[in-house]
Amino acid sequence: MSDSAYSFVELQEICRTDRYVQYELFFGPNFPGMHGNFGYILDVAGSTIVGVRPNPGLLHRGFEKLMEQKSWIQNISLIPRICVPDPDPNEAAYCQAIEKIMGLEVPPRGRYLRTIVLEMSRLSSYLMGMGALGAMMGLYTGMYRMINDRDLLMDLFEWLTGARIYHIYMLPGGVRRDLPEGWSQRLSEVLDTLEGNLPEWDRLVFENPVVVKRLTGIGPVTDAEAVSYGLTGPNLRAAGVRADIRIDDPYAAYPELEVEIPITGGGDALARAVQIRLEYEATIRLLRRVLRAIPGGAFRTPIGNPLKFTVPAGDAYARVESSKGEFGYHVVSDGGLKPYRVSVRGPSLPAGLALCHKHLPGMLIDDVAIWMASLAVCPPDFDR
Repeated sequence: MSDSAYSFVELQEICRTDRYVQYELFFGPNFPGMHGNFGYILDVAGSTIVGVRPNPGLLHRGFEKLMEQKSWIQNISLIPRICVPDPDPNEAAYCQAIEKIMGLEVPPRGRYLRTIVLEMSRLSSYLMGMGALGAMMGLYTGMYRMINDRDLLMDLFEWLTGARIYHIYMLPGGVRRDLPEGWSQRLSEVLDTLEGNLPEWDRLVFENPVVVKRLTGIGPVTDAEAVSYGLTGPNLRAAGVRADIRIDDPYAAYPELEVEIPITGGGDALARAVQIRLEYEATIRLLRRVLRAIPGGAFRTPIGNPLKFTVPAGDAYARVESSKGEFGYHVVSDGGLKPYRVSVRGPSLPAGLALCHKHLPGMLIDDVAIWMASLAVCPPDFDR
């Protein structure tokens, strides 16, 4: 008899009385459904999960302690690795915390350039996330096509910053360089391409009856649960809660821009997927507004020799709205060349380390990767 013929309670009792029924499955970096170096040790009976133990990896470890050993500016090259698909919010939150301590103002053009990079990072992360969600169901065509679109954004990042993944573009006081000639026009063309491909994504993924059936009912989260567990970003909005740091605690150029906040509601994997799809389109429109409104002038307030850069004694917390939720940095300075303490508030911990104990028991093995992809879990965030 298959395990599906038993209720979950009956299956648990069988596992308790017969030690040969239950086995251990490592759902980790060697598994194609796992995103990064994180892993789960699953206790499984048949194909049903009866227990879960999170197993953080070793690749991205101890960022907060490492930051105490590096200069203020060196840390900007370290922290993007805390969330590889969407690295720029780490740079922004870290720099904003430093600017709060120093009372340092970013010129208007610098604030707009930060906004452009942050929203491009959001788009590239959404493309990777939507593609990965399809791949978890065997829909690799969607992933290949979306990664192709993401490469158009990576080309622009490389043109602007010299790097495709870790951009190290923001500095306390502004950004590292201005836009190259012709860059804005190319971004407008890429946005047209991305928007033009949306009907294809809808047909391929979001209107696909197999995708809709697989996602419906997976990992449901109510609005009250989302708040109590500390979910933020698209996962919180997919549960029906209207919250976005870009509006609730605005930074960069967002106070001067119209920021759309789609609200899906429903709270399951399908709602989270639709939420990302709606936010992706809204981000394209927002980037066009930024390009139309960007002012001239200086893009950075000078901070002197970066190797001798110091921050006055004090502390501050700054947060930004990443593609996965709230990234917050609490930075403490003792007035020296390095941070005294840095604590990072990442968006993946509530989902990956807390909700897993609620959702995974009773779930089938083949739904674990879908659950993770729908919550946009970023494994390096656990090990930071």
